[in-house]
Amino acid sequence: MHMNFGLSMFTTDESATPAEVARAVEDAGFESFWVSEHSNMPLSTEFPLPGPIPRDYSSMLDPFVALSAAATVTSRIKLGTAICLLTQRDPINCAKLVASIDHLSGGRMLLGIGAGWNEPEMRNHGTDPATRFRLMRERVEAMKELWTNDEAEYHGRHVDFEPTWQWPKPVQKPHPPVIIAGGGANLMKRVLSYGDGWIPSVVPVAPPEMKGRVTSMADLAETVPELNRLAAEAGRPRPTVTITGMGLDGAAYETFTTLGIDRMILRLTPAPLDDVLAQIDAFAEQVKTLGGTLE
Repeated sequence: MHMNFGLSMFTTDESATPAEVARAVEDAGFESFWVSEHSNMPLSTEFPLPGPIPRDYSSMLDPFVALSAAATVTSRIKLGTAICLLTQRDPINCAKLVASIDHLSGGRMLLGIGAGWNEPEMRNHGTDPATRFRLMRERVEAMKELWTNDEAEYHGRHVDFEPTWQWPKPVQKPHPPVIIAGGGANLMKRVLSYGDGWIPSVVPVAPPEMKGRVTSMADLAETVPELNRLAAEAGRPRPTVTITGMGLDGAAYETFTTLGIDRMILRLTPAPLDDVLAQIDAFAEQVKTLGGTLE
């Protein structure tokens, strides 16, 4: 099975622009370009990694603005969020953003979503961390109604709107793929009930304090076959799996190909354009050295 390779970057006010990076990603033959989201970083944030919070986390461009810029200068690569914090977004506005980018790009949008980890950031948006997973599900379900019906309505505990019109509809039918991030006990239930794929952040070994946020290689090797089995039992398509977080080495590449992973996203460090171009060239060479292929 062929594994695709994408590149992601926190595009910020101090880095190369998303248009510059996306054009270079496409020229180098990669399959996709991905951007991330944090709307703000409250000073009370408990950052999960050692050291102070990098400025990049509070200065990344809005992901949909970034992908709009990327869409205008590319024609082939898919354009994704890795990830969109749907728990911090109004679903009617978000449905419009996703459909608009899918329309402008000719059907190249991939919607990676997550419930988020930064509780103060969530609360800034009026989101209760305790109910964020149900909120995420309802917002996805509501967005699907808007994408697929000329007259859409949704009535849930957290999302509720009367019949309404909204265009444009997405180019992709029935809608752009919804790829769900995260780990933990309920991950497979979420993917199978309202997702089209899984986008885990994979690490060699998961530290206890990161449980539910990252997926160890051992857990990945157990989860992917089980996800495929449950999908087959339910009579639904096999969910796609997109790996983030891991660096690319021979052992990881072999494991991912054995598991039938669909895509691996390699992360670019935010930097001026010349530095980013050098990183892209290095990743392209690394993929080819390990036996992977680019478009």
